[in-house]
Amino acid sequence: MTSRSRVRAIGVALLTVSASVALVACSGGGDAGPSAGPAPVGKRVAQSCGDLLPSGSLDVYAKTFTIDRDWTPTKGSPAARIAEQRGRVCRWVATDDAATTITLAVADLPEKSLTNLKDALYERGGSVPTYRVEGYFSLADGVGRADAFADPYWITATSPLFTEPGGAQPVIDAVRGVVQPGASATPAG
Repeated sequence: MTSRSRVRAIGVALLTVSASVALVACSGGGDAGPSAGPAPVGKRVAQSCGDLLPSGSLDVYAKTFTIDRDWTPTKGSPAARIAEQRGRVCRWVATDDAATTITLAVADLPEKSLTNLKDALYERGGSVPTYRVEGYFSLADGVGRADAFADPYWITATSPLFTEPGGAQPVIDAVRGVVQPGASATPAG
């Protein structure tokens, strides 16, 4: 096992334990009493959904989308975890097919949290160098998931339209351009 692999493996173990503790701690009520979970570690993402994915960014999919303002992320999903960290979560629905959606979530996290997430995704595999930052892609049950790290931001997007890494590229590029406009084109990690 290489040195990087050992570091990543240790990070995965820490992430698993940390995530379990965080999920247990977050199951309490919303009060500030002793049973309440720890405060979010992320900073509030100020950009709106329209700022993160500007008008026209979804035109490449040859569909018309509207934002679903009543949507809430599924508990335990990456979008739900980002919402818990004061991130921005958004969902667009195709006007001609309600099953065609694009979900976007963006969190501004401290370096340690980002490292843990990167380590877990690295171990899972699916590295995507074309995202121009450390990025990963997976496909499960016909829904693609892209994760990109424009430090200090974690960007995750899911859609049935993302059948391969390039399918998510327009979304990742648009959001990365907003949150990190002066970023280097060299992947991190």
